[in-house]
Amino acid sequence: MKVLLTLSQQGLDLIKQFEGFRAAPYLDAVGIPTIGYGATYYPGGARVRMTDPPMTEAHASLLLESMVHRFADAINGCVQAPLTQPQFDALVCWAYNVGIEAARHSTLVRLLNEGDCAAAADQFLRWNRAGGRELAGLTRRREAERGLFLSEAAP
Repeated sequence: MKVLLTLSQQGLDLIKQFEGFRAAPYLDAVGIPTIGYGATYYPGGARVRMTDPPMTEAHASLLLESMVHRFADAINGCVQAPLTQPQFDALVCWAYNVGIEAARHSTLVRLLNEGDCAAAADQFLRWNRAGGRELAGLTRRREAERGLFLSEAAP
């Protein structure tokens, strides 16, 4: 029976580090209204709008914590291979950034489920583009996610 994992504080901190906190709505690298720690929608499903009021960092943290469970559930659902906590944290951080559907249908998840952990880890590095162009910030993020993923041997 597969053990279902939850995001650790280390994983949450990694998301916060790379998303960064922004109190007021802004347009992300591909023009999507975003707020807080990379939120593009609120718990009820309403999309962030550029006219939304600013939020405090405490509110942004609560928003992230309430939303990250969807991404953790998605990784638990689509990855059948056993995972260490660092691997899970890296995958949830990645999924939070690329989206659940992209993660579910990715070569990374397919390779992981086929048992090729090393090849799956290398796939992180392929997800460094937004709007058709490579972004240095995404390259740094993917390197950090890959490093976390590889930081502990598979169970």
